[in-house]
Amino acid sequence: MAILIDTPVWPAHGTVFAHLVSDTSLAELHAFAAAADVPERAFDEDHYDVPERRHAELVALGARSVDGRTLARALIASGLRVPARERAKALAGPLAGRWERLLPGHAELRRELVERWSEPHRRYHTPAHLLAVLTALEKIADGGTAPRAVVLAAWFHDAVYAGAAGRDEEDSAQLAEARLEAAGLGWGEVAEVARLVRLTAGHSPAPDDGAGQLLCDADLAVLGRDPAGYRRYAAQVREEYAHVPDELFRAGRARVLEHLLALDPLFHTAPARGLWLERAHANLRAELAELRA
Repeated sequence: MAILIDTPVWPAHGTVFAHLVSDTSLAELHAFAAAADVPERAFDEDHYDVPERRHAELVALGARSVDGRTLARALIASGLRVPARERAKALAGPLAGRWERLLPGHAELRRELVERWSEPHRRYHTPAHLLAVLTALEKIADGGTAPRAVVLAAWFHDAVYAGAAGRDEEDSAQLAEARLEAAGLGWGEVAEVARLVRLTAGHSPAPDDGAGQLLCDADLAVLGRDPAGYRRYAAQVREEYAHVPDELFRAGRARVLEHLLALDPLFHTAPARGLWLERAHANLRAELAELRA
């Protein structure tokens, strides 16, 4: 495990900045930054930006000085690097375009939802996850287009996120009911959106619930990422629960993984099984083995 810092060459605010990263975990990175009095606002998704004047001090405190290429390779190998397509600045356009096609004339509601998804305490349940679910729906829905209620449920399914399983889904469902009724949608469609949001608490739709199967499969598509992407997801989940001691987190996370591995089926639609099932099982088993080691 190592904290790495590259050569300060990135200009901003009248100085140049270096990047401070961990080659192992965000928890290690945040602990080092806190001990070194690096402000939280300097964190940018997978690294801290630190001014040139602090470079020598941070090296003296234990950061290893490397060139930019070495730092980038280490960050990628760790699985912690956030790809450009998942960074907040890259998400605004794709999300706005999808919303306008979905519910034109309600830009204010989109802005509210994106603000909710962008709350500072979130690390995984962010606009990147929202866009990933919407993209997954496009991959597995018949003809690439899911029913509007399913897509709206994707927008609302983690709109309220406080880390309280079950309560978050219920609060998100109630938010959907209030906002969509105010937007003029018929109560039948509003009720269907809320029902689908509540389903994401357990990801166990009925065998004849095609809409629920689509949403649940899209929400769990993250489990089928490549190993580096899955490690990044797991690290982000741990960061959302940074307030929970390691022993308690490991036990709780293990129960979640065991629940997911016990789901039969884990993915309900044939396209999702083909795209993500084999890799998802491998990822879940690997993480569970690490937790138990």
